[in-house]
Amino acid sequence: MFRDREDAARRLAKKLETRELRDPLVLAIPRGGVVTGAVLARALGADLDVVLSRKLRAPNQPELAIGAISEGGEVYLNPQVTKIDDWLGDYLAEERAYQMAEIARRRKLFRAVRPVAPIADRSVIVTDDGIATGSTMIAALKVIQTHQPHELIVAVPVASPDRLQEVRKWCDEVVCLLAPEGFWAIGQFYEDFGQVEDKQVVEILRSFTAATPAATW
Repeated sequence: MFRDREDAARRLAKKLETRELRDPLVLAIPRGGVVTGAVLARALGADLDVVLSRKLRAPNQPELAIGAISEGGEVYLNPQVTKIDDWLGDYLAEERAYQMAEIARRRKLFRAVRPVAPIADRSVIVTDDGIATGSTMIAALKVIQTHQPHELIVAVPVASPDRLQEVRKWCDEVVCLLAPEGFWAIGQFYEDFGQVEDKQVVEILRSFTAATPAATW
């Protein structure tokens, strides 16, 4: 059990602090992952930026992800989604449009204070406050891979063990503190798992922005 996201991130940082990293960059999945990412970045002397992927919600079950969409619009569907009939196809088109609009809103908000960080030839650590279905993480990793990082590491405090195995296929290494068989939700492992608001994300990103070169990706 972690006290909060910062406590979890401090424990996670201890697993990485002895690593030799090349010009390290922490990419955090908003919003909760940015709190985790800020602690990691400070502990590792790394830059901090965000990677904008969003889950695709199951019909009538908004907390359940059936997949995710990346900032570039690429869709990743969980392996359990084996058949897309007409009604699901129509729903996915609507859900994709909704999530792309939310990504655009966040991009405008966050990029106003934090230019895109370069990725090529760097040790890139992708983080969130946990992995449930793994869909948003995988969507993010697929995009990051195209920008040729030196190495791609996923670092999270807690994850569903079966979904963690799927995430491993898309990165060079996974660092995870807890992958319990009794996993059912990320918040299960936090005493304080309060919602992180956009304002807090903006403040965190602003604190890392000074003297950071911009890139285009």
